Amino acid sequence: MKRIDCFIPAADPDQVAATLSHLKTLPAINKIFLLCTRKDAGFSQTGLPVILTGNLTSSETVKKIAEAASVDYSLIYTKYTTLEPGFLALERFLCLGDDTGAGMLYADHYQIIGEQRRKMPLIECQEGSLRDDFNFGSVLFYNTQILKKAVAQTTLDYPHAGMYNLRLTVSRLASLVHINEVLYTEIETDTRKSGEKLFDYVDPKNREVQIDMEKACTEHLKAIGAYLPPVFTSVDLDREVFEYEATVMIPVFNRERTIEDAVRSALEQKTDFKFNVIVVNHHSTDKTVSIVEKFSDDPRLILITPERKDLFVGGLWNTALHHPKCGKFIVQLDSDDVYSGPGSLEKIVKAFYEQQCGMIIGTYRMTDFKLNTLPPGIIDHREWTPENGRNNALRINGLGAPRAFFTPILREILLPNTNYGEDYGLGLNFSRKYQIGRIYEVVYNCRRWEGNSDAALEPEKVNANNLYKDKLRTWEIQARKQLK
Repeated sequence: MKRIDCFIPAADPDQVAATLSHLKTLPAINKIFLLCTRKDAGFSQTGLPVILTGNLTSSETVKKIAEAASVDYSLIYTKYTTLEPGFLALERFLCLGDDTGAGMLYADHYQIIGEQRRKMPLIECQEGSLRDDFNFGSVLFYNTQILKKAVAQTTLDYPHAGMYNLRLTVSRLASLVHINEVLYTEIETDTRKSGEKLFDYVDPKNREVQIDMEKACTEHLKAIGAYLPPVFTSVDLDREVFEYEATVMIPVFNRERTIEDAVRSALEQKTDFKFNVIVVNHHSTDKTVSIVEKFSDDPRLILITPERKDLFVGGLWNTALHHPKCGKFIVQLDSDDVYSGPGSLEKIVKAFYEQQCGMIIGTYRMTDFKLNTLPPGIIDHREWTPENGRNNALRINGLGAPRAFFTPILREILLPNTNYGEDYGLGLNFSRKYQIGRIYEVVYNCRRWEGNSDAALEPEKVNANNLYKDKLRTWEIQARKQLK
């Protein structure tokens, strides 16, 4: 029965004591190893072996785990807070590990947040689940033989991305199995709302970590035949004639509080070319339409309310895209947001010609409703590089804003008719053939307020959103493999 070696992060004896009390009596456990970053942590009294390492997520740590593991399975716990396995939970892990031949198993669980206990459902890991923040929970249950094989195949050193690289490598050797049963309880200390977690990966203080993650992801894409070299299809920006050089596209539903600011921001753009603003209203039931109609004296404004009632944001974009007055370049402006100044549109259009791209992505500033800067401030997505941007795009969960497109190409690709992820999927599709241009100065203010659609989502909604983006990545990987 002693078929599991456990590897537990340990800062000091008191911190790890509760977890050890839950694990020591379980008959399936062979040995418990403490993962420690300090030599003098005082663990001699526990009588347990200590693995010293500089960073718990490094490839050095993974290698030491592989060397220490000696039985069928290796349980790696990833938190410093208390772990409490459920009744016969480890036996369930063992049973399903044996039955499925999985390289790694992970499970739904309970989270304790303050005095509240909530169930944390997880999602299936697909081929496109390349996000380094994919939520596997805090218990990673590896087949030891496959773990050792994955470590043996790793030739690069990852100071931060060792654990990430491990699960990518294991996924090439065996399946990653989601057990949709509640098998343990953990304590969750990150109590931020969903909207506050969205931008961790673009926070400048995490740059060194992100570069390491990109390196691991790129190696994985090469291994599965989905890596694309920096060779792009040229774009003929003069292949069609348009009445308008640019169109600012604003999709809207029930945004009476913000739509006036958005429309005004668009109409106040100063350019040396002809542009218009298309507002596509999805049958708003508040004062949105009457507010937009305040600007009806301006001939540049086009307000559309489609007859169809089955359109989501992507469908609203497609409506504007096929309007006869749509310009040569169609440029994003969400109904919550505003441009950073009257020169934003001209900078975006100028970038198309300077960079000869089919799509441009700018830089934005995170603000509150009154345009006061919020952390992490400027989001410039500098992880996008001309050489590797379209490969790294498969790892991150967004590409930036505002987004602008060369209309003839966008009409060929179209947007999926969804309310979430349509812009990300579009960026992946564009980048498969075309270079995506970047503007690394602020041209857009992204306003975060209590009415934002992603401000405070429940875990089930976050899961649904992530599941869809993972599916988009899966489809994109499949398409890129066929280019070989």
